[in-house]
Amino acid sequence: MGRQGYQDLLRPEVVNTVSGLSLVSRIAVEGYTSGLNRSISVGHGQEFSQYRGYEPGDDLRLLDWKMLARSGRYYIKQSEIDSLVSVKFIVDASASMLHREGNLSKLEYARLLVAALAYLAYKQGDSVSLFALNEKDFVSLFSRAGKKHYNRLLLELLKITGSGQWPDPGVASGRIPNKGSRELVFFLTDMYERKAELTSFIRELKSPRNEVVVFQIAGPSEMQFDYGKMLTFEDLETGARVKVDARKARAAYLQKMEARMEEIRQQLLSQGIYHHLFQTGEPLGEALRYYLGQRNRLN
Repeated sequence: MGRQGYQDLLRPEVVNTVSGLSLVSRIAVEGYTSGLNRSISVGHGQEFSQYRGYEPGDDLRLLDWKMLARSGRYYIKQSEIDSLVSVKFIVDASASMLHREGNLSKLEYARLLVAALAYLAYKQGDSVSLFALNEKDFVSLFSRAGKKHYNRLLLELLKITGSGQWPDPGVASGRIPNKGSRELVFFLTDMYERKAELTSFIRELKSPRNEVVVFQIAGPSEMQFDYGKMLTFEDLETGARVKVDARKARAAYLQKMEARMEEIRQQLLSQGIYHHLFQTGEPLGEALRYYLGQRNRLN
């Protein structure tokens, strides 16, 4: 399937089904990885180093069954090169993520990103978890590896419905498990916040042992403000409305948008957190590249 066919799949009737998410993810990942000069597949290490106790979420394929038979305890056989990674996806499910331009809303595009990255993680043998929340709803899927778990993740992705606002920082942090373990964390959000509740939450995600990446999602017109006429804008989270002459407001809007984006980048960079802006409908290859890059930082 060519590039045009791939783009043709980015429609609500496709991305809002398990089979559609699976298809787009497979095409995106296989198309991206086929262009690499080296294989991205990894093993479980080559030289035995030591045992460690089994922890919930560890890949059961790494259990040493002989040690279990001898000791009655579960142990993981670690190698000098321990290449497995735990990947955590967190999705902002507030109402602002329902903003739609063209075929896709921000939330639908976030589903695509998570599905593709999780498929790549599954192919790597990595374990994945998923959390999505707003002030009313909460979706959670704890860390595991394997194809069955990936299919379960696709089902959970479709349960995410945007509504309300992002919870207060203390509430949000309390819903997301964070043991400070070695993991790769992706937070998908439009960074629409009232009182720095999102930036406060992101700050609490970072630990010395993990890598945190913020994928900020925006609509193309939201970034370019190319409306060109009188419009009434509605805040999807509060219902507030404002009438704007888009032609007159465009220059000031773009200036403030650029300043806001730079503020976000600098805030996150100062905390050792990575940031990348995606516009809805953008090809998924850049997200896959980010995943592989950050994954390598943990190994």
